[in-house]
Amino acid sequence: MVTVQNLIMRFGSRILFENINLKLDRHKRYGLIGANGAGKTTFLRILSGQINEWEGDIHVENGLKVGVLGQNQYAYENFTIADAVLYGNKRLYDAIKEKEILYATGDFEDDAVNNRLADLEVICVEEDPTYEYDVNIAKILENVGIPANKHNELMSTLDSADKFKVLLAQVLYPKPDVLFLDEPTNNLDIETISWLENELKRHEGTMVVISHDRHFLNAVVTNILDVDYQKIREFTGNFDDWYIAANVIAKQNELNNAKKEKEKDELEAFVRRFSANASKAKQATSRQKKLEKLVIDDIKPSSRRDPSIVFKAKRSMGDEALSIVNINHAYGTNEVIKNITLKFEPGEKVALIGPNGAGKTTLVKIIMEELKPTSGEIHWGATIENSYFPQDTADIIKGNGTLYDWLKSFNPKGDMAEVRNCLGRMLFNGEQQEKSVVSISGGEKHRMMLSKMMLEGGNFLVLDEPSNHLDLEAIVALGEALYNFKGNVICVSHDRELLDAFANRIIELHADGSYTDFKGTYEEFAEAKENGRI
Repeated sequence: MVTVQNLIMRFGSRILFENINLKLDRHKRYGLIGANGAGKTTFLRILSGQINEWEGDIHVENGLKVGVLGQNQYAYENFTIADAVLYGNKRLYDAIKEKEILYATGDFEDDAVNNRLADLEVICVEEDPTYEYDVNIAKILENVGIPANKHNELMSTLDSADKFKVLLAQVLYPKPDVLFLDEPTNNLDIETISWLENELKRHEGTMVVISHDRHFLNAVVTNILDVDYQKIREFTGNFDDWYIAANVIAKQNELNNAKKEKEKDELEAFVRRFSANASKAKQATSRQKKLEKLVIDDIKPSSRRDPSIVFKAKRSMGDEALSIVNINHAYGTNEVIKNITLKFEPGEKVALIGPNGAGKTTLVKIIMEELKPTSGEIHWGATIENSYFPQDTADIIKGNGTLYDWLKSFNPKGDMAEVRNCLGRMLFNGEQQEKSVVSISGGEKHRMMLSKMMLEGGNFLVLDEPSNHLDLEAIVALGEALYNFKGNVICVSHDRELLDAFANRIIELHADGSYTDFKGTYEEFAEAKENGRI
């Protein structure tokens, strides 16, 4: 369906990737993976025609409908929500809107008007044979979490998270033959992600998707496109299949090179010893020729770098961790939290989950005493020193100083080496530590906040959506760090692989203000919920 031939992409003197040759087939769903900065989004934008400055050839079969997930959440502010979705099929949208104008203002005695209406009707039948576009749009909007009573409101009334959901509905509605999706699970809750997985698994054409959600990739994709070593390699299978295969290949390459290096050393030693010996000259010459033909492959350094996240509490915890008693909270007349009473024992690691709008961030802010509840009390144990990763991390990390200066400000009397070590663990080397805070990306700010938490050494960690903007390697490292941490954890996340990695207690907030408190892993929780036991 889509072919890529001899693709080369450069940024100045830097080669992002070169000599890429791929054939993207029908009925295959490709997960595009790689470290941050490896070129995933650039490659997807090249495929979708959003970037044109590259060398090579890209061909999409004639007549195919291509869908690209939009990233500009503010592009449709004056559209109704339903119309923004309809715009995903622009030919149908234009025909319907022109029909509405002609029916409202047209002169039906004029043959030209009637002929134009007939032409528009043909377009509508071709694009929507069952005349159910409005029903289909309403259904998909409700599936992504936009209730029916809002569908005729303007896009400008929605927050940025819901705007993104409308963009997702917009690209899925026309059922394109070729789908290009960049982080489609952003801002979706777990139930909506599950719905999206089922939708995409039914996709009949071809699809390329970027995601840092390992569970999502395992559920959806049939093939992996791995951006690394300035190449894009294709693997059959999902993310876990790729992970096994890639590690086996890397190990084989190392062993092959080690074997060749040993053979090279032996040949060189023989040539040195016997090249001056007349009786051995023929053998030496033969081995010299063999040595010249021996090619030792360069194992290029991977663009993947695994952070080393280690949370160590500086203070031991006593017998009491945290209690919240009869917490209620309302925004005006909207009561989002109702009578929540919970006790957290030392050592518990809690995943706080629930649909968007159920009050997860509100509850976290109340726990961290950033927000005073309408009623109820918070009691921290006397020995607790908490450390907090707020959801708006990308907005609150700011200033004109360097990364080192920013982190040092949280421990001004601390050891300079400790500050630099915490930055280094999150892949900020010596030179990068002198970068200005103003210049770093959202993902880098999230790594900065994790550096801060390591430096603080709290014994009770509270994290609100820490995996946003992190790549797969960082998310895996975070899950392992939370699992190995000896203190308490409360973590809000929609990333099921992260939750699976550390949680031993699940608290799910519901849209009606109620909640479920489950002792066990996320996998056990999901199984119990599926079987109706909770």
